[in-house]
Amino acid sequence: MTDTGDPAPGDGAGVPAGGALVVVGTPIGNLGDLSPRAVAALASADVLYCEDTRHSRKLLSHAGITGIPLRSLHEHNEGDRVDEVVAAVAAGRTVALVSDAGMPAVSDPGARVIAAAAGAGLDVVVVPGPSAVLTALVASGLPTDRFCFEGFLPRSGRDRTERLAVVADEVRTTVLFEAPGRVAATLGDLAAVCGADRRVVVARELTKLHEELWRGTLADGAAWADRGVRGEVVLVLEGAPPVADPGVDDDQLARALTAHLDSGERTRGAVDEVAARLGVPRRRVYELALRMKGGGGRGHGEE
Repeated sequence: MTDTGDPAPGDGAGVPAGGALVVVGTPIGNLGDLSPRAVAALASADVLYCEDTRHSRKLLSHAGITGIPLRSLHEHNEGDRVDEVVAAVAAGRTVALVSDAGMPAVSDPGARVIAAAAGAGLDVVVVPGPSAVLTALVASGLPTDRFCFEGFLPRSGRDRTERLAVVADEVRTTVLFEAPGRVAATLGDLAAVCGADRRVVVARELTKLHEELWRGTLADGAAWADRGVRGEVVLVLEGAPPVADPGVDDDQLARALTAHLDSGERTRGAVDEVAARLGVPRRRVYELALRMKGGGGRGHGEE
């Protein structure tokens, strides 16, 4: 990207006059990563909505900012806060929004408030900041030219199985978040669907005193994580090897899917069978099945 060097209109934080929702990226561990522009944006806010008021008070204290009222906005009350935030911005107030670490709305609260403000035609300003996703990706040493972010995998059941299958077929580098107590299980599940030798990097406690980067295969990673993992964790998974196109077109796939579904088979089983028999990526077959259902098909269940 080309930097023109031109400041945004408004105050020193680049916030336009007349009210705005200002989304501020905050440190993921090292408080020294709080940018001067983020400090200016927080200092000029009329009110700060934050995931944890106690955590944010410490951040403000570190930045030498006082006198700003704090309001909680977390996963359990975000829906109740939407109208309140939109009304404040519409009334001309500068409302700052932060999460405990990194960027709001990225596996953190904030997405609904941001969407509502944008939908109401109000100014939404983002003050970029540290990102666990990009920090882990760059540090991993895996390809960075094309990547995707999956956030947290579903914890169990069909949703987890389906998402794991999608991740296994993904040719881009994939970044995931995981709770420390579930790292070993997730690496084991990934090894089962991706193959034991797929490369992975486990990034732990990024930018903090005990930062650690473990690199190896999924199988070795699952064994390593069995010892116990502490702190915030990001997984960076090598993409799947490209699959040669076997020359199967969508019409052939659709006919095969229809035959299985007409026999009473559920969508998941039909997708698995067709992908295996015709030698095409499961994700391609699954996406076609979804398009067929959305196009007015009879709607076969997933169970």
